[in-house]
Amino acid sequence: MTTTSSGIPESGVPETGTRPFPRVGVRQTRKATVIALFAWIFAVYDYIMFGTLLPEISGQFQWTPAQASLISTLISVGTAIVVLGVGPLVDRLGRRKGMIITVSGTALASAVSAATMNAAYLVGVRSIGGLGLAEQSVNATYLNEIYAVTEDEKIKKRRGLIYSLVQGGWPLGTLLAAAFIALFLPLVGWRGCFLLATFPAIVIALLRRGLRETPQFELQQKMDRMRKEGRTEEAAVLAREYGVSEGKSAPFLEIFRGSALRNTLVLGFAWFVNWFGIQVFSVLGTTVLTQGKNVSFTNSLLMFIVINAVAYVGYVFHGWAGDRFGRRNVIAFGWMASGVIFALMLLVASGTFAVVVLYSLGMFFLVGPYSAMLFFMGECYDTRCRATGTSFINAISQPGAIAAGAIITAMLVAGSDWNQGALMVGALGTFLSGFVMFGARKVPAL
Repeated sequence: MTTTSSGIPESGVPETGTRPFPRVGVRQTRKATVIALFAWIFAVYDYIMFGTLLPEISGQFQWTPAQASLISTLISVGTAIVVLGVGPLVDRLGRRKGMIITVSGTALASAVSAATMNAAYLVGVRSIGGLGLAEQSVNATYLNEIYAVTEDEKIKKRRGLIYSLVQGGWPLGTLLAAAFIALFLPLVGWRGCFLLATFPAIVIALLRRGLRETPQFELQQKMDRMRKEGRTEEAAVLAREYGVSEGKSAPFLEIFRGSALRNTLVLGFAWFVNWFGIQVFSVLGTTVLTQGKNVSFTNSLLMFIVINAVAYVGYVFHGWAGDRFGRRNVIAFGWMASGVIFALMLLVASGTFAVVVLYSLGMFFLVGPYSAMLFFMGECYDTRCRATGTSFINAISQPGAIAAGAIITAMLVAGSDWNQGALMVGALGTFLSGFVMFGARKVPAL
């Protein structure tokens, strides 16, 4: 019997017993983990850099706070369209190619942003950044499958904790963006900051060419080829041997039926309202500090470095806690706690120390649960629709960002200030997202 390079048999002739997937070596598993971490760091770095630099860009083009908020909202619309298209692409082309495409999109978004000449251009080019934002769903899909068949037993037993180190690239990328801007903005301006951000992403894209495809996806490709050749029964036999779904791949339909439906709806709504908080406190964090708490732009950058260092610890904590206490409950309690803490920061915090402490704790419980959330999402779907499911839910973040931006813009136009907007949209949305998570169905690990 002949096999592919990954060990997937070329023949559909059955063998006795259940056939295990080919194993992925320790070195390859750890290499994939490290590359995924740096790819996500630089994807976030580009994504957050725009929000961090928005006050500077607005100053040059003389946009009012309401205009800047509208532009940010329109960018979220374009980003949502791009992110939504990534999942089906990855389920069709493969996880490895998908990861190369997403990080290449990050490099392109940074490069073309440096040439911004007006609001319409900025909306168009920043929408490309949706490829970078989709990085987290592609990482979750790829590493879920690699960790399920790895020979590295240490990682396999602590997959949630290890993945938290990768997903922790969000606060590390945010921290890096704040530090980078604080250092280089006076030297090269905001255009130079975007241009310099291009080069690390290009390096990561080249490194990813050396990664292997997952055995699960290679099996799915093999079965799809069999069906196209009319060998339907052989494909079904092969599927039963490996214990995977036998049906023809129809990713979008799969995530809205059967056991996947409930979690698609619950997780989608939870992401939608949680991104009220992400948009307010993470993407537009410097605006909240400068407009809401009267902190200078320079000091807001320094504060954001400390805040996101604490947030990274939140990722590791929630990854560990998800393995131990269940990912769904850890996510729910974390987001509810974050909503309460941010409300206290906005309502009662006075002075730098109090603002930094409460903002840091709020970010700890706001972004930290995403280390459990992304892995939980990957566990909700099977191979034929895993990338589509995780990317679809990931894309729901952008309608959340759009709604948050629209509500805040309307509040600012009506005479409210940023403090009130952050409270009613960011803090309340974050708390609600945690409450909604209790409706999700618990799923067994892969």
